Amino acid sequence: MIDVHELDVFVLWGSAVTFLAILAVRLSSRTRLPSLLLYLLMGALIGEAGLGIAFDDAELAHSLGFAALILILAEGGLTTAWSDVKPAMKLGLSLATVGVVVSVAVVAVGAHYLLGFSWETAVLLGAVTSPTDAAAVFSVLRVVPLPKRLTGALEAESGLNDAPIIVLVTIIATGALEEHSIAYNVGLVVFELVVGLLVGLGVGYAGSWVLRRAALPSSGLYPLAAMVLCLFAYGSAAAVHASGFAAVYVAALVIGNADLPHRAATRSFAEGVAWLAQIGLFVMLGLLLSPGRIGWDTIGYAVVAGLVLTFVARPISVFVSSVVRPMPPRELAFVSWAGLRGAVPVVLATIPLAEGATDARDLFDIVFVLVVIYTLLTGPTLPWVADRLGVTVRDESRGLDIEAAPLERIVADLLQFRIGAVSQMHGVEIGELRLPPGSSVSMIVRDGETLVPERRTVLKHGDDLLVVAPRRERAATEERLRQVSERGRLAHWLPQGG
Repeated sequence: MIDVHELDVFVLWGSAVTFLAILAVRLSSRTRLPSLLLYLLMGALIGEAGLGIAFDDAELAHSLGFAALILILAEGGLTTAWSDVKPAMKLGLSLATVGVVVSVAVVAVGAHYLLGFSWETAVLLGAVTSPTDAAAVFSVLRVVPLPKRLTGALEAESGLNDAPIIVLVTIIATGALEEHSIAYNVGLVVFELVVGLLVGLGVGYAGSWVLRRAALPSSGLYPLAAMVLCLFAYGSAAAVHASGFAAVYVAALVIGNADLPHRAATRSFAEGVAWLAQIGLFVMLGLLLSPGRIGWDTIGYAVVAGLVLTFVARPISVFVSSVVRPMPPRELAFVSWAGLRGAVPVVLATIPLAEGATDARDLFDIVFVLVVIYTLLTGPTLPWVADRLGVTVRDESRGLDIEAAPLERIVADLLQFRIGAVSQMHGVEIGELRLPPGSSVSMIVRDGETLVPERRTVLKHGDDLLVVAPRRERAATEERLRQVSERGRLAHWLPQGG
């Protein structure tokens, strides 16, 4: 309980820290340092070793961490295009299940035999460090020009792999693993995942049906309704002892891809909420850290465990998971390197801390240091690794949903397409694009100036095209633009690669 004066102080300092965290995003983009590291540092600076604000309530951190993850997963689903993740869903689901099991096993073996940890602590370490972080994946990969099959697989993995791991960590931390048979525990994990997915699908489709027919009096109510439905999916699944995290992501994915009014406003609102959740989560986790406990032994354990995770467990888990959808070695190598860890492992480490498990405090410190070190290693190097492996793509159209007219009457998307330096679209006239019926180039941005094109307007390198396409023709429009970019004005007659 807090009184009005304490609330005033909290609002003052909370708003100041949040505003500084927002400004830190700019610094993060310039220095290529992941923003989560800056937020963790801010939390540590205002904690007991800095300004002296003490925070050691593991149960509260556990609850608030889960609340933040719910919002982050909801944003991930609401802003993910189903067309991007659908081709890679098999691989993403395999990474989130089979891959997680393999990763946990490999890290646990390494921690037991290399670091001398007990099997319980070794398995906990493997479990909390195996899932990738949705916030890190969604924020980093969407600015790297990658094929949709790669981004789709990684986004699906990060959105789905929290659910089985949370169940596993909870079972181990509470001692339930020793009370029941392996078959019972495996069945429990499968039950929670399957029922959670079904609840998410049910809430997503039912909620979308209601919103399409609700005719709410204010556009601002639609984003709020979409987010509330995602929270309702989580609560509904949790009420029947199923995975709320699986439910919230699937429900958000369904709602975000439904033909609903004010979709752009909904996505913008979800992004803002997710940023607020990330800032609060990372700063809180930084507060929970006690730098005085971090010694060279903790750093050494974190480095060794991270080496096993990054260079052994992750590659093996990706290779095994790819059986369902084989990929070229260079793409598998990138997926392996792009297993970004962020706040999720640290949040999961609060579960055994809250349950009072053996060596839980040491485990939290090791996981914290591991996340910091290997986020610094993998996050900033992703664009370089993608270029070196040759998996980046250029001249790919990017869909931007806007609301130039009410979406209830005009179901269309605005596509942005940049003509790169090697594109064969240079010299092609607008009329020679032969876009699908209903699609048209509405504007060209050239050298910072806008140009309303005519049929005989000639396209040039560096042009940005804004193309309006009916949603039913979007895929065909994007494919046609790619064809002309690769093969020029004769793409309609030339064979692939001609």
